[in-house]
Amino acid sequence: MKVGFDLYDAQSSGARAAVIAEPVISAGGVIVPPAGYFDALRDETRKRGMLLIFDEAQTAFGRLGHWFAASHLGVTPDIMTVSKTLGGGIPLAAAITTDAIEDSCHRRGFSFYTSHVSDPLPATVGLAVLETIAQDRLLERSREMGDYLAAGLAALAARHEEIGDLRGMGLLRGIELVKDRETREPNHELGALTTARCLELGLSMNIRRRPERGSVWRIAPPLTVEREDIDLAMAIFDQALTEMKDEIARKRRSGTIGPETTSAARSRAS
Repeated sequence: MKVGFDLYDAQSSGARAAVIAEPVISAGGVIVPPAGYFDALRDETRKRGMLLIFDEAQTAFGRLGHWFAASHLGVTPDIMTVSKTLGGGIPLAAAITTDAIEDSCHRRGFSFYTSHVSDPLPATVGLAVLETIAQDRLLERSREMGDYLAAGLAALAARHEEIGDLRGMGLLRGIELVKDRETREPNHELGALTTARCLELGLSMNIRRRPERGSVWRIAPPLTVEREDIDLAMAIFDQALTEMKDEIARKRRSGTIGPETTSAARSRAS
C-alpha cells in the first residue's frame, strides 16, 4: 500500500478525489487483504483529504457472513456501493453515504437520473431480501455453511497437491490450482479441463485463467445452500480433478499433449 500511495503522490497534484476498493477482491482471484489493511487505507485517505469508497457489490448482505464487509472490518467508508444479493435476482443497486456527503450533494445541486431511479418494483424486492436475510438468519447460515465448505475444500487439498491455496470468507471461497506448491506456477491447463468436466457432471465452476490472476476457482453458492449440496459439489470436484489429472498424465505419456491441447481445453471451458 505504501508503495502505491508513494507513486500516486509523486504523480498527482491538486485536489485528490477518492480511493475505491473491494474489501475482498472477488473476480481478481478471491484475495483477502491482511488484518489492519483497511485501517491503514482509511488513515492514508484521510491524510490526503480523499474519500474512501467500498465496492461491496459482491461482499454485502451475507456473502461473507456479515451485513457488510465494512462492519466486519470495523472500517466505515465514506461511500459504499451495493448490488447483486440486494436484488435477489432482480437488477438492483444502491449507493450508501454519510449525511454530510448527501447534504453537500444537495447544496451543490448535484443530480443523477436514470430510467429506473427509485423504481418501486426492485425497491420492494430489495426490502423483501433484507427482511428474508434477517428472518431466516442467513448471516449465521453463511458463516456456518462457509466453515463447512472450507472444511470440505481443505480435505480436497490434502488429497490433491495441485491445490496450492485456499482462501476466502463465508460463502465466497477461492481455490488456486498450481503446477507446484513451491513455485506456485498457475496450472491453467488442469483448471480449464477440470472446469469443463465439472460442468458435464452438473457443477458450475467459475475459474479465472488470465495469467496475472493465476488459475483460481471462485465459489459463491447461495446463502440457502444445504450441506448436501456442498457434499455433492465436493464429490463432483474431486472426481473431475482426479479424472483430468489422469487424462493429462496419459497424454504426456503418449506424447500427444502440447499447446493445442491447452487451447482446446480452454475452448471447452469457455
